[in-house]
Amino acid sequence: MSFLRAASTAWQRLPREARDTLFLVAVSAWTLAPHLARKPAWLGLGVVALLAWRVHLAVKSKPLPGRWTIVALLALAAALTGWREGTLLGKDAGVSMLVVLMALKTLELRARRDAMVVFFLGFFLVLTHFLYSQSLATALAMAVAVWGLMTALVLAHMPAGRPALRQASAVALRAAAFGTPVMVALFLLFPRIGPLWGLPSDAVGRTGLSGTLEMGGVAEIAADDSIALRVRFDGPAPPPSALYFRGPVLSWFDGRTWTRDAPPGGGRAPWMLMLPPDLEGTGPRLRYEMTLEPSRLPLLPLLEGTTAPLEVTPGDAFQAITQRSDLQWQVSPPVSSVVQVQAQAWSGFRHGTRAGSFALRELVDLPPGFNPRTMAWAAELRRNPQLATADARTLANAVLAHVRSAGFLYTFTPGTYGRDAVDEFWLDRRAGFCEHFASAFVMVMRALDVPARIVTGYQGADPTPVDGWWVVRQRHAHAWAEIWQPGEGWLRVDPTAAVAPERIERSRNLAPPRGLVGQALANVNPELLLTLRRAWERVDQRWNQWVLGYTKTQQLDLLKKMGVEMPDLTDLSRALVGLLVAAALAGAIWAAWDRRRRSPWERTQAFVARRLQRLGVPCPPHEGPRAWAQRVRAHLGPAGEALALTLLELERLRYGPQAAAGGTVPRAWRQHFAATARAARQHKPSAEDSVAAVRSSA
Repeated sequence: MSFLRAASTAWQRLPREARDTLFLVAVSAWTLAPHLARKPAWLGLGVVALLAWRVHLAVKSKPLPGRWTIVALLALAAALTGWREGTLLGKDAGVSMLVVLMALKTLELRARRDAMVVFFLGFFLVLTHFLYSQSLATALAMAVAVWGLMTALVLAHMPAGRPALRQASAVALRAAAFGTPVMVALFLLFPRIGPLWGLPSDAVGRTGLSGTLEMGGVAEIAADDSIALRVRFDGPAPPPSALYFRGPVLSWFDGRTWTRDAPPGGGRAPWMLMLPPDLEGTGPRLRYEMTLEPSRLPLLPLLEGTTAPLEVTPGDAFQAITQRSDLQWQVSPPVSSVVQVQAQAWSGFRHGTRAGSFALRELVDLPPGFNPRTMAWAAELRRNPQLATADARTLANAVLAHVRSAGFLYTFTPGTYGRDAVDEFWLDRRAGFCEHFASAFVMVMRALDVPARIVTGYQGADPTPVDGWWVVRQRHAHAWAEIWQPGEGWLRVDPTAAVAPERIERSRNLAPPRGLVGQALANVNPELLLTLRRAWERVDQRWNQWVLGYTKTQQLDLLKKMGVEMPDLTDLSRALVGLLVAAALAGAIWAAWDRRRRSPWERTQAFVARRLQRLGVPCPPHEGPRAWAQRVRAHLGPAGEALALTLLELERLRYGPQAAAGGTVPRAWRQHFAATARAARQHKPSAEDSVAAVRSSA
């Protein structure tokens, strides 16, 4: 508490210019911070150093650096940006230069015009954040930034005295409140014209799913508790064991890494994967709606068995959506912003029953020279007389029986494996996460001459839905296997279920270690962290639905509710133009009315003049309170001393360090002035005394 008290005292003692500068630097830092997290380290360190330098100069009242120092720093930043981005044009390079310009401009705050440049650079940078993210967190952070910039702008227009930050922030908040209805109306009616609407076009996704997989890759993803997708069903939700969201299908193996696409010069032709899927439904269809977070993946991790057509919001999110022959839903461009998908999936299905022999032959290939002991183990299993002529399903059950009986351990931290990772896992350590089991299983099946591949994606969901939406997190990332059985096609086999059935049947994931704050909250109240997270996720989901999911269809539905029978883009444009005209007229009427109003200081001046005229004291409008006090003393003598002191108090209120905004005078002062004026009138001197007093003062 003593530290806070000392800091508050030091803040109050700062000169007005230093205080306002520190506030503007703090607002600038808040506005720039999200960009620094996605920019190179040199830029972040440089901006922090520049802002810290400006704080030091403000606190110590030292002179600002010269123009050539600023030019040299700008040239250095431009050179580093050009070297990093390869150009000074484009979005990333442009945003980097704007960040540098705003930080450098704080070192040139010599006049109000310099502050204006910082303000409007800040407002522009607020908009650039939405090129990278349109999340609720970004919107809230930028709302605070706008409020801070508007507060600094209000302070710049209050040059007299030392107005409090609370007072300036209240003025900024009122101004924002006046503009909010217009902002909401523009959001509701402004046409969604692609591709301008729906940015960001290349936002950074958080998911680690990709077109490659090495042992340990999924475990790294599963340590992330952030949301990957949300799903809601038009009826009872399937059990957790049926919630398989299909992501990248990995068919090629080089000994260490599984890949989604064939290496250059090898594997099947790309057009073969783009053939129509061989999918046959064997059960009722499930209708569902999904909200996908940005992932940078060129595919949609939809529920397995999903069939066309899909309804995607926003409609211009993708240029092409295609279901490949391996049931992956490929999109172009990648998923770079929040999208909503309405789809339907077969509750039971089979696919690939008519797969060609050429494609299947590729799916039994293994690179020579890797994992020789596992290859020998598979050959020994094949020599078992009971399995000599067994089909793929029987062989898979035999391999899974080995997993159940050999003491395998399902663990979040299996450690690092070497070159022959499958040998180490399958025969020695026998500890791993889902990708270890899937990778080893597929390799063994291929060694048994069974076509097999790895499928990655998400499995299961949180145990409790939020507003009817089942939440699938990054920790639900999973890897399983598929084998090909003649007459049945591709069969899903999940080796993880053989060692950890609760992971599949009940979505009971291994818990990643908590951070310091999370562990502290869990120690105090185990349910508090979960409650706070669910509340935030509920609000975030509604933001995704109502704001990011607001499309042209919802706009036209709004016009229907307003009475337009068959609305189209023309009606929407007319409504928008009508709104702008109405807002302009309202602003003009307000300006005309406000022009006729007198400022608070003019009202106070008229109030003082009337009172002094009653006392016979002339009060010219061009004079200030000090001159009026001298006239009171000259005309009223000792009887007007209290009134003169009251006028001097008015001067302090108007021009002193604690001057009020816009010349507003506290009501207490007006009441005190009226009382002293009445007292002076009761003890008003005679005319002869007044003339003598005037002559003596002259």
